[in-house]
Amino acid sequence: MLRFVFFLAFFAAVVYAFFWLLERRNQGGGGKGVRPTKPRGPVGPDDDEEFLRELDWKQRHPRRTGDEDKP
Repeated sequence: MLRFVFFLAFFAAVVYAFFWLLERRNQGGGGKGVRPTKPRGPVGPDDDEEFLRELDWKQRHPRRTGDEDKP
């Protein structure tokens, strides 16, 4: 009788693992071991090359207002 219980538990574990892997494969993965995919386009302003170029230019060439020459 004990051998039958062990066999039933082992069979249930194998069937569970099979369906778990099948479900995971259909959903495209997900979970702790999978790395998130890299975003395709700019996500924030710090990822946008044009924004960073403009920001760098503004830091190197600050606007002059003309009030600086007055005492």
